[in-house]
Amino acid sequence: MVSGFLVMGGLGVAIGVVLALASKIFYVYVDPKIEAVEDALPGANCGGCGLPGCSSNAVAIVAGKASASSCVAGGPDVAAEIAEIMGVAIALKEPEIAAPGCTYGYQDADVKYLYQGIHDCRAAALLDGGSKICTIGCLGLGTCVNACPFGALSMGPDNLPVVDTELCTGCGTCERVCPKHIITLTSTSDRIIGEYVTDECTAPCQRSCPTGINIPGFIQEIRNNNYEAALAIIKEKCPLPLICGHICPAPCELACRRNLKDEAVAINPLKRFVADYEMETGKHITPYKAPGSGQKIAVVGGGAEGLTLSYYLARLGYNPTIFEAKPQLGGILRYVIAEDRLPRKVLDHEIEGILETGVEAKNNMVMGQHFDLNSLFQEGFDAIALTKGGFDSRQILQPAPSGYDTSVPGVITMLDFLRSMSDDKNTDLGRRVLIIHDRLEGLDLARKCRSIGAQKVTIVSKLRGHELPVELQDVKNLEAEGIFVKPLTMITALKGIARRLVRVALENTHPIGEVPNERESIGADTLLIPAGRLPEFLFIRSEDQSESETEEVTWETLEAFHTFPGDNGICTPPEPGRISDSSAVVKSLLSGRRLTRAIHQHFTSGLITPIENLVCEAESILNVTEVHNVALSDREHPDAMDVEGNSKKAWIFPNEFPGLNEASAKKESERCLKCGLICYRKQK
Repeated sequence: MVSGFLVMGGLGVAIGVVLALASKIFYVYVDPKIEAVEDALPGANCGGCGLPGCSSNAVAIVAGKASASSCVAGGPDVAAEIAEIMGVAIALKEPEIAAPGCTYGYQDADVKYLYQGIHDCRAAALLDGGSKICTIGCLGLGTCVNACPFGALSMGPDNLPVVDTELCTGCGTCERVCPKHIITLTSTSDRIIGEYVTDECTAPCQRSCPTGINIPGFIQEIRNNNYEAALAIIKEKCPLPLICGHICPAPCELACRRNLKDEAVAINPLKRFVADYEMETGKHITPYKAPGSGQKIAVVGGGAEGLTLSYYLARLGYNPTIFEAKPQLGGILRYVIAEDRLPRKVLDHEIEGILETGVEAKNNMVMGQHFDLNSLFQEGFDAIALTKGGFDSRQILQPAPSGYDTSVPGVITMLDFLRSMSDDKNTDLGRRVLIIHDRLEGLDLARKCRSIGAQKVTIVSKLRGHELPVELQDVKNLEAEGIFVKPLTMITALKGIARRLVRVALENTHPIGEVPNERESIGADTLLIPAGRLPEFLFIRSEDQSESETEEVTWETLEAFHTFPGDNGICTPPEPGRISDSSAVVKSLLSGRRLTRAIHQHFTSGLITPIENLVCEAESILNVTEVHNVALSDREHPDAMDVEGNSKKAWIFPNEFPGLNEASAKKESERCLKCGLICYRKQK
């Protein structure tokens, strides 16, 4: 009996020791903060956060790999509780929502073969991209619907996903499972700063629009009598719809597929119709505006580009201030374009709408005379955007002061420099001069710079060394003259202190795969650029203030347009072929939005990212060269009055060009074929 107790006791002690050792060996420490966060989460394990459950999300939040608001099922209260546990603040965020990006279901699309495999889009996509001829279109098998953890998606009668905006939480599950990326998360801000890419469904008119308006979308809203909704779609890309309705050359109409049958849809008149509707209502329809961020942005120039930039900055929550040299805003729109082509009441109406979004304007303020970079930064501006316009703007609107334009310290256009030299004016270039040039004229300029006191002149060229003129290949003799040549190089940034330029950043431009791109920074007092206009520079306060020995501000540029094709880095015009605003005012609206994108990305993520596979860069894109089952339909024209007051359909008008009336606009909107890449509205 006693021996039995001893045996059982000894066995118990042995087991206890083993368990104690095992607990020490296999003990897993659980961070109490993770436990607290997991307790705060709803425990739905829905996967809306992109992770396999609330436990995984809690670990990711504590590790800093997910935000305190990553739980889309919990809502703002859960986010606030988690933020308190983590000791962080929750900032207001613009809501995102899923949006399908295809126009026609498989029953209306041309097919390559009949798919009879697994009822899942991912499986169908593995088989030659799916059964549709269109390689981008929705496959219609409902994988996104099945994956949605909140029941916010359903398949519509056209076999395309339909989003219930009340139930959608913006979790992104549908986006992650769609093999075609047809359904994606989107927000107003994303659409403002976004541009069309080759892997999304776009109509020919959209791809040809200089501002990138969703043309089939706004025409559809006109067809549905939703004029304010149509205007909201237009204003996501174009803040001056009424002005464009009067002066836009309408390249979109040249690309319209109805040209293959009869005559293009009156896209520009339809845009003007809804803009006229806004003006006739006596109010400005202001779409979504993001919560304020507090950053102050100075916009130098109140023309089309400056107005566009200011408008979208205000809509994204910034505080923009326009500095305009003339007594009134408008630039070429006001001071060059004839009033019978662009009535001033139209211009004033558009500018009033932009100012109502929270844009401040200061007129009669000339950069280089009344203010400069240093003074603006000292006033507390976080960024400064230069939108002074093209060469015609400068010559007609802002006569250059004696010598050359002093807007940007140390940056001189070659036209100004040569004119200054011909007028025998004393131009102090400093000791170190950089010239962007790849022809023999660049060498002549370099020698002129040396003759007036420059000690070192560097010629920067995008060409390879052997492609340069022979005289520029004579490196040894040129260096003996104090002239240095850097082939395959572009300028990517400027850095200055107060009212002077001090450094220039260079990057080699070797073709991809040859050698890695390398950057260097060299001292510079003057930069000569090969143009008659200053580029759209974007300035910020530099984090490195080590070179400034006083309280003067050290500034630098951002590569706003380096993410788009260009050979001269930050000195490249933002749109191909645009050397001045006279080419088309509407082109400057795009560069205004691109500047907006650069500023917004800089202040939100700190990194300005390139947009891959832009439609405007694509050499070819899926399209059709003929249309079938489309009935002939006459284009609607404005109902004008002749000089005797008789109504007539005519292009002759006494005062200003009239717009479409409501009946004509409705009838014209029916002519739109609602095109996709190769799909279009056919008659049964």
